[in-house]
Amino acid sequence: MNGAHALLGTLRINDVNVVFANPGTSEMHFVAALDDVTDVRGVLCLFEGVATGAADGYARVTGRPAATLLHLGPGLANGWANLHNARRARVPLLNVVGDHATYHAQYDAPLQSDMAAVAGALNGTFARPTHPDDVPAAAAGAIAAAFGPPARVSTLALPADVSWGELTQPVATWPRANITHPYAVNADLADYAAQRLRTTRTALFLGGTATGAAQLALAQRVGALANARVIIETFPVAMDRGRGVVHPERLIYLSEFAASQLEDLETLILVGASEPVSFFAYPNLPSRLVASGCEIVELAPPGVDTGDALRALVECLGSPPSVLADRGVPIAPTGELTAASFADAVAATLPEGAIIADESNTSGLHLYAATALAAPHRLLTLTGGAIGFGLPVAVGAAVGSKSRVLALESDGSLLYTVQALWTMAREALDVTVVILANRRYAILDFERRRVGTSPAGASSQRLIDLDDPDIDFVSVARGFGVPAVRATTADELVGALRHSYRTAGPFVIEVPLPSVI
Repeated sequence: MNGAHALLGTLRINDVNVVFANPGTSEMHFVAALDDVTDVRGVLCLFEGVATGAADGYARVTGRPAATLLHLGPGLANGWANLHNARRARVPLLNVVGDHATYHAQYDAPLQSDMAAVAGALNGTFARPTHPDDVPAAAAGAIAAAFGPPARVSTLALPADVSWGELTQPVATWPRANITHPYAVNADLADYAAQRLRTTRTALFLGGTATGAAQLALAQRVGALANARVIIETFPVAMDRGRGVVHPERLIYLSEFAASQLEDLETLILVGASEPVSFFAYPNLPSRLVASGCEIVELAPPGVDTGDALRALVECLGSPPSVLADRGVPIAPTGELTAASFADAVAATLPEGAIIADESNTSGLHLYAATALAAPHRLLTLTGGAIGFGLPVAVGAAVGSKSRVLALESDGSLLYTVQALWTMAREALDVTVVILANRRYAILDFERRRVGTSPAGASSQRLIDLDDPDIDFVSVARGFGVPAVRATTADELVGALRHSYRTAGPFVIEVPLPSVI
């Protein structure tokens, strides 16, 4: 029984039964041990950013951590952008990173790096057992740390000799992680928040776990009785949506409009969310989005039970249940393919219980309104702003659920992690990918104007356009083993979406759609 067996045994007993892997030499004993611990599923990813994004998606739909398997510090660094998104989503995630043998590190081999520093920048935890007997306790501790509260990215380095070394102490059973539940809300703070709701112009600002259907209904009850607004983060972690689900305001991405959206508030009550700030700094615009006199009440910061917080407000206010009006169903569009008809096509065809991984960016501005009438579904969005999230998160969501996943991908973002298509094909995952091909980084074209740079010249435009050479996304997808078609009208898109939902496995639809901005 070696250290790799001990690690896998501890993962299995703690229900960490999926490993998204991009292994190297230092991880070969872990890979070999998968033949013995067959109820832990290894999923090969061709790039570390796919593995880490998949673990994020898995956690968002299951509430449990998946493990990644990465190769030394450079492998961890390659996966860092999607780990950043997971950190911002505050989901539980466990990195297992192979390391040089303990006696080899002193020689500063070519792949030696400061792995603890790379992991530490994720504001999570880092552990490195130095003997096989230490692995079970270290693994259980890392799993517990991933759950939090608040949930976080936990990293466990496994030196090669610890992985292949034999345990010297018998283990009757692998240890279970000591999982701590989210904390209850402070009753006095809930009373104060209720007082502000009664006496000031107030909005609830929801994020994290507060965007499930049951908690959205509680928030609506509070808002209805107190005449308060209910607003969600611009990029929610995992939000229930569609017919029969409360449809709150969404904070506008553009800081100028977001500031106007919030300017009349006297109180903003945070439930599972942080204070909203501008994504970037802009000349002559403030970084904070709330007005200077607005009081921020942190009712349920990360680690506090958001449902408990909303129930406390309901109890304080005595608000009765709300009834949602029947708002009908979306109608499939026909004719020209525009950003609006694209959103309508998604809404009209979406199967019940589907999961949307949305990285449509500038082409998807109409989606939030359009899908309010769609069949009940879940929405996963880009919490940390690091693009290349959509396809990997779709992989993890498909592995972690039995639902059809719809990945809406801008072409520039897709190219960061296009390798995920291969994993979808190999694992026969039920993922529909819609590639919104506007042939440029449209958001950069827009942001260039917002920050006040000079008009585009030929040299600067070449760092934004993606049409020289043009990319044939249908051929790219087929090259990874995924069936693909191109849809150029609303009718063709509706037909392709419906066909994909009837077809097992992955399916790609390329849509030549201009940006909205």
